[in-house]
Amino acid sequence: MASIWRYILAGLGLAALLVGIVAAVYLTLPQSASGPDISRSKKTANGLFVASFEPEHGVVRQGELQSWLLTLKTAAGAPVEGAAITVSGGMPQHDHGLPTSPQATDYLGDGRYRIDGIKFTMSGWWQLRFAISAAAGSDSVVFNVVL
Repeated sequence: MASIWRYILAGLGLAALLVGIVAAVYLTLPQSASGPDISRSKKTANGLFVASFEPEHGVVRQGELQSWLLTLKTAAGAPVEGAAITVSGGMPQHDHGLPTSPQATDYLGDGRYRIDGIKFTMSGWWQLRFAISAAAGSDSVVFNVVL
């Protein structure tokens, strides 16, 4: 009879250990269970603009230099022309920046700007931050990309 209780106690101990491990992993996740917001269109932080961000050739590629398009519209829907855009970012979970220095290189009309020099060197969660200065004022937006 004593050996049955040993197995029961050992099983309960193992179950408690597994629950503790799962709880520790859950509590240390830096994002919600649904993951980061990966929407490709959103209002900027102060609501001055609506920004959309997409790969120029429609596919997110890892390990290659690529160009993306940032489209800026006013809150009323008019294209934003003549914006000064700076780009920064990195991998929040790895605490490092981008491996390249992306830049807005061309204005393509209708509020669209080509961002050249984007490179995702590994899979995971990347953030790209855009500081935007235009006639309407200065604002910023952050896009999450998960590979």
